[in-house]
Amino acid sequence: MTVSRVVSGEPGVAPGTAAKVEQAVRRLGYQRNDNARHLRQKNLGTSTIALVVDDLANPFYALMARSIEDEAHRRGYVVLVGSTNDEPRREREVIAAFTARQVDGLIIVPTSGGHGFLKQPMEGGTRVVCVDRPARGLAVDTVTVDNRAGAERAVSHLLGHGHTRIAYLGDRFDIWTQRERYLGYLDALAAHGVAEDPGLVRHELRSHRAARDALAELRTLPDPPTALFSSNDLITMGVLDGLDGPAPVAIVGFDDLPLAERLNPPLTVVSQDPVAIGGTAANLLFSRIAGDRSAPRSVVLLTRFVVRGSGVRRSRSARS
Repeated sequence: MTVSRVVSGEPGVAPGTAAKVEQAVRRLGYQRNDNARHLRQKNLGTSTIALVVDDLANPFYALMARSIEDEAHRRGYVVLVGSTNDEPRREREVIAAFTARQVDGLIIVPTSGGHGFLKQPMEGGTRVVCVDRPARGLAVDTVTVDNRAGAERAVSHLLGHGHTRIAYLGDRFDIWTQRERYLGYLDALAAHGVAEDPGLVRHELRSHRAARDALAELRTLPDPPTALFSSNDLITMGVLDGLDGPAPVAIVGFDDLPLAERLNPPLTVVSQDPVAIGGTAANLLFSRIAGDRSAPRSVVLLTRFVVRGSGVRRSRSARS
C-alpha cells in the first residue's frame, strides 16, 4: 500500500503523492505501531532491550543504566528500564510487561526469588543476561564483581590499623551481593584471629535513615565499635549523615561516592565500575541477540581498593 510505504520511509513513491500522504498523517495524528509492524516481519527483532534493576535512584544503577543505553544506542536499539525494589512479585510484573512488548533481550539485576518463569520467554527467543548477581535456577550469562574478596580486603585494612571492634552494616541478607560481602567480612576477622561479635552486625538496612539509626544504636553500646564496614553506597551515605557526634569511628565502604575524596577524612572504599559492568553485560546480550549460542558465561570483574584515610585508627579527641 502506498500509505504504508510512505509511513515506513520506503522508496519508490512519487514526491507529490508522498507529500499528500504526509499531510494526511499529520492532520489525523497517525503514529506508526512498531510492534504491529514487527509481527508482520517475524524475522526482524524490535530493536528494543529492557533493563530491570533494584532501584534506578541508586547512583550505581543509574551509571550502569547509562552505560547500557550507550551501548544500545550505538547499535540502533532503545532501552526500556524498570525497578523492582528487590521484590520478586514486582520483578515478575515488570519483566512480564517488557516481554509483552516483544523486547529482544533482558538485562536483569535479579531479586532473591526463583526465575523459572523466564524460561518461557527465553524459549520464545528473548535473550537474558544477569548483572550484579546471579539468578537462582537460571543458566544465563552473568556479570558480577569479586564481592567477597573486595569486602575481605576492606575489613583487613581496618584490622591492619588496629581495629578489632568492627561493625558490619548491610542490606537484606537474602540479596546475593550482601551475603558475599558479609562472608568477606567474616573471612577477614577469621584470618586475623578476631572472633565475630553478632552484636556488631546489622542487616536489613534499606534506607539512609535505617543506616543512620543503626549507627546511632551501635554507638550507645557499652563497648562501641571503633570502625565499621558498610556494604553499599546508600548505607555509607546514611552512616555519613549520622557521623555528627563525639565518638570517633573509622569507616570503609563498598562502592565509591561522588566527592568521597573531599570528605574529612577522605573516604576509603571498595570501588566497582558500574560503567564497565553495564558495558560488559550489554555486549554479552547483543552477542546473544546476534546468534551466539555458546555455553553461558560467568564474568567476574575485579574491584579496586581505594585508600584515602578514613580507615585509620582515630584518637578520642578527633571529631567524627
